[in-house]
Amino acid sequence: MVNFEKNKALILVTNDDGITSKGIASLVEAVRPFGQILVVAPDKPQSGMGHAISVHDILRLTPYHGFEGIQAFACSGTPVDCVKLAIYEILDGHKPDFLVSGVNHGNNSSTNVLYSGTMSAAVEGALENIPAFGFSLDDFAADADFTVSKNVIHTMMQAAMNNEFPKNICLNVNVPKVSASDFQGIKICRQAHAFWKDSFDKRIDQFGKPYYWLTGEFENFDAGEDTDVWALKNGFASVVPIQFDMTAHSALPTLNNWKLNN
Repeated sequence: MVNFEKNKALILVTNDDGITSKGIASLVEAVRPFGQILVVAPDKPQSGMGHAISVHDILRLTPYHGFEGIQAFACSGTPVDCVKLAIYEILDGHKPDFLVSGVNHGNNSSTNVLYSGTMSAAVEGALENIPAFGFSLDDFAADADFTVSKNVIHTMMQAAMNNEFPKNICLNVNVPKVSASDFQGIKICRQAHAFWKDSFDKRIDQFGKPYYWLTGEFENFDAGEDTDVWALKNGFASVVPIQFDMTAHSALPTLNNWKLNN
């Protein structure tokens, strides 16, 4: 077990782009003022892994010295593996006060949240009733500017420390690709009804066998001005509360009318 001071907030930091990404470095920098930090992040990119866990492969933890003055470990597994190992191996069952995941290179608005390793790590935190955030920047570039993101992270962390955090909920925070002067503020939103219309780029390898690259176009079917997609397009950072209870409660009355036991 790694020892931490009991009188300071403990913040677990992870991501899905890998421990060497610019996004996680900016996240660590942004949360430094709020407490002591433990970083456990994948040793390689794990984007699109969703809530996957490793059940057929061994897991390794390797000390990482890329963050000055911070205890960090590179994990061979998925983002959710990182959270589980952090809590139950490194911290010996002690839960951190906060879990922050990101900053993801690219947004996780709308149904992108279902595939996101960044957000799945935050959802795992919610499962453990840890106040958790997933932070994403709407910029896929390796040299993306995280200035606005760091300001949003600071604001969200300060608010979380000063207010009640919803139980078993994590917050999906997406930041637009804008300059500080064009940033419009932070907006509480709902998830937009939008998704990827998938297609595959079929190619032929040197042996004459086909292989495929997943491609597609993102389609928004939601004209509402209270959605995360609208917020990002209009210069706002979006904050969407996410729950792991996937029960479609509105469908229960319909299903109860099926009279399955008659």
